[in-house]
Amino acid sequence: MHSRQKRLVAANIGRSSIWPWMLSVSISSGTGILPVAIVLCSVWNLAVRAQESPSGTGILPVGFGGGQDAHPTMQLIDGGTGILPVVGAGQDAHPTNKSLIDGGTGILPVVKGGGQDAHPTMQLIDGGTGILPVAKNSANSELKLMTQSIPPVAKIKQGRQVSLNGRILPLAWTQQPTNSTSANFRTWIADVGLMQSAGVDLLSTADSTKQPIQWYSVSLTAAQSLTARSTGPYRYLDVTDFAKLAGWQISADNNVLKITTQTANVTGIRQAARDTGDRIVVDLDRSAPWQLNIVDTPSPSPTDDPTKPAIPLQIAPAAPNLETPDDPTKPAFSQPLAPAGPIASQEWSIAIDAKVAPTLIQRTFATSQQLRSLKVEPAGNQTKIKVQIPLGWRPQVFSLGNPNRLVIDIRPDSLVEKDIVWAPGVRWRQQYQNLGTSRFPVFSLEVNPRQSGVKIRPLLSNPPTDKGSAPLLQTAELSGTAAAINAGFFNRINRLALGAIRRDNKWLSGPILNRGAIAWNDRGEFVINRLTLQETLTTPANQRLSISQLNSAYVESGIGRYNPDSGATYTPFSDDEIVVTVVGDRVVSQLPGGAAGKTSFPIPANGYLLALRSDLSPASQLAAGTLLRLQTNTIPADFNRFPYILGGGPVLVQNSRVAVDAKAEGFSDAYVRQTAIRSAIGRTAAGNLLIVAVHNRAGGAGPNFAELAQILQQMGAVEALNLDGGSSTSLYLGGSLLDRPPSTAARVHNAIGIFIQP
Repeated sequence: MHSRQKRLVAANIGRSSIWPWMLSVSISSGTGILPVAIVLCSVWNLAVRAQESPSGTGILPVGFGGGQDAHPTMQLIDGGTGILPVVGAGQDAHPTNKSLIDGGTGILPVVKGGGQDAHPTMQLIDGGTGILPVAKNSANSELKLMTQSIPPVAKIKQGRQVSLNGRILPLAWTQQPTNSTSANFRTWIADVGLMQSAGVDLLSTADSTKQPIQWYSVSLTAAQSLTARSTGPYRYLDVTDFAKLAGWQISADNNVLKITTQTANVTGIRQAARDTGDRIVVDLDRSAPWQLNIVDTPSPSPTDDPTKPAIPLQIAPAAPNLETPDDPTKPAFSQPLAPAGPIASQEWSIAIDAKVAPTLIQRTFATSQQLRSLKVEPAGNQTKIKVQIPLGWRPQVFSLGNPNRLVIDIRPDSLVEKDIVWAPGVRWRQQYQNLGTSRFPVFSLEVNPRQSGVKIRPLLSNPPTDKGSAPLLQTAELSGTAAAINAGFFNRINRLALGAIRRDNKWLSGPILNRGAIAWNDRGEFVINRLTLQETLTTPANQRLSISQLNSAYVESGIGRYNPDSGATYTPFSDDEIVVTVVGDRVVSQLPGGAAGKTSFPIPANGYLLALRSDLSPASQLAAGTLLRLQTNTIPADFNRFPYILGGGPVLVQNSRVAVDAKAEGFSDAYVRQTAIRSAIGRTAAGNLLIVAVHNRAGGAGPNFAELAQILQQMGAVEALNLDGGSSTSLYLGGSLLDRPPSTAARVHNAIGIFIQP
């Protein structure tokens, strides 16, 4: 018997015998069952390359769904629409030539202006529509468009919004006929989103095509598990039979899937003190969807995020201390392991699609050290149970049936362990890792990079430019990636990277301070080590000038070099720089940089700029007309063979041993000792990739770097690297953040994305 079934049996022996184990939930959103997001997403961020079509238009004749063809002569309206004709606004996509009008034809818009733009080296229609170029010989293209065994697209309905009892949720869905001749539709909904938006619990499974679930008295496990289908960025569940058992009414209205459940009522609210904390039981007369949300965000506090500076941001933040320190070599402030004053609190809301009687609203509820307050509020056809609990805690919520009730546990260790094979080559786990008496909740993905269709790529928040920041949820959804984790450090003011980013053998940002980095290729090879980029200029007089950084926003005395991979222009980072322009291999000019941030200098397409800072003496060796010879090497040299590199630091594990060396990477000892929520990436002995988010230990603070290294070591990492952490830590899967509410996640500059080609 499944462990969840055992819990239900024990829980249903009697009303007063409530099983003490708990389950909780995570959420997601996405697009339809067809892998159309791969076309919608940023070509720059997509894990493919494609040649232009013979016509030069770059219009993609898509082969998804056995019937979707985009004709090269289609007229595209508004210069920024995608070309994949999918069902939208209630209309069926049609493969014939016609004008595609905005707002009713199912055209997928390409994000422009701060979103994911097409790669700048691709020839695009109308100067920038983001239309994907198509290989002249599709058999040789890295983008393999695979026809799936599903009905023709004209019979498929899909969208990215679900109306659940009138609440609009960003959740991907699709409806399609049972077979090519059937008039009956099957309804599919993105899995993690279904879990978080309705409270349908996803249970552990070793089969990516079968998903056992539990929702009140509806328990579908083993042979009754829901059919699952992974299609690019999302994993969909066939909820047709489950909906009938749960009493859900489902219909499609244009691009919105409407779900209506029977009206439920809250019949009672009970409280009980437990050894692990406080328990609240909400009695219901029938099953009802529920959703957990954070209500407010606490004021900035050292105990909240010790890696971030407690200074106001230029833009009003959605969460405290959102950005990375301007100087990641230094701690933001001194952080005691135990807070001296009262622990701050946080309010959470459990919204239940059920009505509540006035007598229950007016009740006074018991409180405790953990449960600071408990309120019941009506909200239309919903009831909101609001709890004030210690900062860093999270309510653990799960449903039980016969009779129907919702259990809310307030306890420091609220994580429910899961082990789900999400797609071929992708395993999602939630588990506790124990270090001494500390229990750390760990959210992780284990990815097999050798799995067919799996590609791993660096992501930028505002491609193709290196400048910008955005929530990981936004970056991942726009890029079309199936999974992602935030990656390297960045400057919170100018929103530029502070560390290595290499994409397709181009350094978008060079490494700094001998920091740790991860490098990889499409053969499934990875290496993690401290990395230095060594560049030297040699003059005709055999004078050698060392380059301090390449395409970097990290400012120190010396010479910075900026080539077209960093953008079209360079704006000085410090006052009184001397900007030297080199075309080909020859110096053509020297100009004063003036005040920092004031003047932009064009970077020649066939050359580069040199920015002389503080020590301006090399200017005499760089007169106009001087011929220069540039040498570039990586240390270790092995890094130079990898097309993809992302920097972080410090290195955590090498050769299966803890290898934290703060001084070797320019970090202070105080910075390394700080505790915080952490992101990390590692490699196992089998060659799989571990993507990890570690949150606050039960009842305490997050790990320091030594503890983080031990956790990765316990998980089987033979090499591991720390990434940007604290409020930046975000782990994304299938349209949702797994590890935290989106409103608490910081904007980040870059990330590591896992793409899955169906």
